[in-house]
Amino acid sequence: MTVLSLFSLPFVALILTLWSSSAFASSDYHEQLLLQPLPQSSLLASFNFRSNTSQQSFDQQHFRYLPRALGQILQHAHTKELHLRFTTGRWDAESWGPRPWNGSKEGGTGVELWAWIDAPSDEEAFAKWITLTQSLSGLFCASLNFVDSTRTTRPVVSFEPAGDHSAANQLHLLHGTLPGEVVCTENLTPFLKLLPCKGKAGISTLFDGHKLFDAAWQSMSVDIQPACSADGECVVQIEQTVDMVLDIDRSKRSRSNPIPRPVPNEQLVCDTSKPYNSDDTCYPLEKTNDKTWSLTEVFGRSIHGVCPLTDLDGSSDQSVCLRVPHERGVFISEGADEIKKEDGFTRCFKLAPSVSFDISIPQQQVNTEVPLDEPILHAERTIVGHGQERGGMRIIFGNPSNTSAVDFIYFESLPWFLRPYIHTLRATITGHDGVLREVSASEIVKETYYRPAIDRERGTQLELALSVPAASTVTLTYDFEKAILRYTEYPPDANRGFNVAPAVIRILDPAHNAPVYIRSTSLLLQLPTPDFSMPYNVIILTSTVIALAFGTIFNILVRRVVSVDEAAALGAQTFKARILGKLVALRDRLRGKGVKFMAP
Repeated sequence: MTVLSLFSLPFVALILTLWSSSAFASSDYHEQLLLQPLPQSSLLASFNFRSNTSQQSFDQQHFRYLPRALGQILQHAHTKELHLRFTTGRWDAESWGPRPWNGSKEGGTGVELWAWIDAPSDEEAFAKWITLTQSLSGLFCASLNFVDSTRTTRPVVSFEPAGDHSAANQLHLLHGTLPGEVVCTENLTPFLKLLPCKGKAGISTLFDGHKLFDAAWQSMSVDIQPACSADGECVVQIEQTVDMVLDIDRSKRSRSNPIPRPVPNEQLVCDTSKPYNSDDTCYPLEKTNDKTWSLTEVFGRSIHGVCPLTDLDGSSDQSVCLRVPHERGVFISEGADEIKKEDGFTRCFKLAPSVSFDISIPQQQVNTEVPLDEPILHAERTIVGHGQERGGMRIIFGNPSNTSAVDFIYFESLPWFLRPYIHTLRATITGHDGVLREVSASEIVKETYYRPAIDRERGTQLELALSVPAASTVTLTYDFEKAILRYTEYPPDANRGFNVAPAVIRILDPAHNAPVYIRSTSLLLQLPTPDFSMPYNVIILTSTVIALAFGTIFNILVRRVVSVDEAAALGAQTFKARILGKLVALRDRLRGKGVKFMAP
């Protein structure tokens, strides 16, 4: 299997075919939903919304489909191209196959942002970058304002502009990540407000925070870039994408009774070929793809018609598509038309403008399954070692192809308190024969770009150009040192560890096809953490000692030690004693006069 053939994935090819014909169509807004059942009772739902605004209208701030709030931020920060990602979960490539959109719409765990900013110098570009992150933080209710210089990098070859830019622009690429950011409904609500129909009509009516963030994996993306046609007409294109993998059984569970309960014995599907199979012993079979489901059961609602701003000249025939074998029966709502594609697995539906649409797939025995291609590259990254002072990083790359090597760029953005030793970079390779042998790192690593960190100013940036031979597994390892932080730099949950951003892998395609990206999972780094209860104990003990010492010394210096007689004499000479004596004398005098007047 060649690298070129791997790029021609049916899922990605279908999406590109559906959208390429309408890139510069008469309508300025399009939306698309693609549903595909996956193994292990999972369902992939890929939502895509794209709108165009002419470059002239954008420059004059005449906003129609492009949200004004977002457009003004881009103009104020001089941002020519923007890519924003919100991702939770992990894509299971071994079970689900290649990533949607070849990974180009996917980000690392948490929040990931990169943009091309027009500025004459690096300092001005960084100032505009801070303005951009702080503005987007308020717009999307995210913590993007924490993307400072320590979380910002300038990739060299890992990313390329996706739009058509003028040669006169002085573009600067900046990239930032927040791997510890928790994506929730606070980010979904601003995302929906950017859509023309704002979740009131069209496929966006399926969005429900309870369903979206209960998925095994989900990714929300916003891409803004200029696009020019062959005749020189340029538009500013905004593309919003939501991809999610839902568990069908979990999604069909009633919201009023969300607690999972054991499956009754009569509903268990057991493997009767096992020798220990009996009435009280069951080995459950793997989940199959022929589960019965519908949009109402999975998403909790149906599609409310079509967005009125959607193109109605023919491209709406493909607004909702389903990838199941043609031999499988599918029931749809009245008023919708079904169009089957020639590949034998894809069918699209033409929705009525103001009629609710639902898809129902009954359970049935199907002999044909939708083929899932094998990913081009498998990647895994973990932290190894033990102790609080040093550790190591291990990255494993697997090439499943038996004929072609895979060339790619590996990009890492490490925090400043993780100090890698690049001279310790080692490589081992395991061939198809299963023999592990150690090779020189220069045989695997073709080029290296390394930008060391500066404490509390910037992180480490590492970009490697790698090549993995066919049917081989390459393991890279290097050592690093853990820095000791100031006690004020630790978060409240210091013993949990510190998040390390996922690595970005860009697979090089000599055929100039769509780029393929892979993100590894984020890591948790344990740093030397002091016992924060000890400062509290020291403060309490010190305060107690100081209070006792100060009180004793103060009493010795201020108080006078005298006899009882001297104390009485001194007490009579005080101002208070003299006033009290005069009051007593006045009282006695008044009493004496009263007795005198009352005598007979």
